[in-house]
Amino acid sequence: MPAGELEPLRAGLTLAVADRMVENVVGVTGLPLGIATNFVINGREVLVPMAIEEASVVAGASKAARAARSGGGFVAECDPSLMIGQVQLLGLRDVEAAAYRVLERKAEVLNLANSRPSQIVELGGGATDLEARVVRESPAGPMLVVHLIYDVRDAMGANAVNSTVELVAPLLEAVTGGRANLRVISNLADRRLARARVKIVPGELDCGEVAGSTVAARIVEAYSLAAVDPYRAATHNKGIMNGVDAVAVATGNDWRALEAGAHAYAARQGRYGPLSQWAIGADGQLEGCLEMPMPVGTVGGATRACPTARACLRLMGVETASALAEVMAAVGLAQNLAALWALVTEGIQRGHMALHARQVALAAGAAGAEVEAVAGRMIEQGEIRSATAERLVREMRGNTQETQT
Repeated sequence: MPAGELEPLRAGLTLAVADRMVENVVGVTGLPLGIATNFVINGREVLVPMAIEEASVVAGASKAARAARSGGGFVAECDPSLMIGQVQLLGLRDVEAAAYRVLERKAEVLNLANSRPSQIVELGGGATDLEARVVRESPAGPMLVVHLIYDVRDAMGANAVNSTVELVAPLLEAVTGGRANLRVISNLADRRLARARVKIVPGELDCGEVAGSTVAARIVEAYSLAAVDPYRAATHNKGIMNGVDAVAVATGNDWRALEAGAHAYAARQGRYGPLSQWAIGADGQLEGCLEMPMPVGTVGGATRACPTARACLRLMGVETASALAEVMAAVGLAQNLAALWALVTEGIQRGHMALHARQVALAAGAAGAEVEAVAGRMIEQGEIRSATAERLVREMRGNTQETQT
């Protein structure tokens, strides 16, 4: 990647660009943009940009990716880019009959959906199928929910899907005799799943006097709690989303849609559970896999409007939504491994607080070399607190002034 193309990574978002992206702009805010290293995904070396304020996430992902290299790295795949648009129809005399009429006219609805000028349709995407879901009981009474299945290609797809369901809603009203209320995309993108898997040689997990095989067994035990307990599963999945969201923010994707879809998918069986699973394989290696909705795009929206997002995609060598989804699934699984690895060995706080100490030092006014010095002293004293950092900064600057005089 030419050095000139890296400039947007350093320059960030300008006020002029921000003013064209959202309304009532008064400034821009920033997040640290780090690069996770060591990733091999589908046999390809990948540098992964991650925009996040939380300490230890980038380091953890890089550590897990390094451990995965001996087993060939991560293998990832994703489904076609199919999204769901919903049309809610109310005031129906016979909901089942209305559903039947909609399915009878499916071809007509799909033709209308694909009739408006659209680059997505020109590229081979667009509405591909229609479903009619009968809801017999709800707080608003019986209703029919029509699902328009739409191939958004390399876009995230919200604008295309929302425009299309609004276009076909009047026809659905005429066909059913009902009233269209909601006409909007669903963020439970369960037709657009991404998957990643990895095998870890136990020796890569050695931690001091704890053998890698023991660490691997403890990771499986830790996963087992998430498999049966929603309280643990929520935190388990949060660790996954630390990685997924950081890449989403770096590439201008909608991390809120990803969060909504991920947690809804985690509860799809009526009980909230983990998005990843871990086991010891027949060969003794630690095996992990992840599956979750991944509605991301490489065209349109903030992904194209923000120079930093475009530079991040170029850095990864990613051009398609499917390639980006595969990277993000691998990063989510790596981040999950990093968190479990830390939890079952030295504990999550040791490495995290060492990095957090720098943030505390910065907040206390430390600058330059003072940051590492103050952080180091706080770690030695076991007091990573604002008051301690402020005291240490005063002491250091007092000593410096005395030396100069």
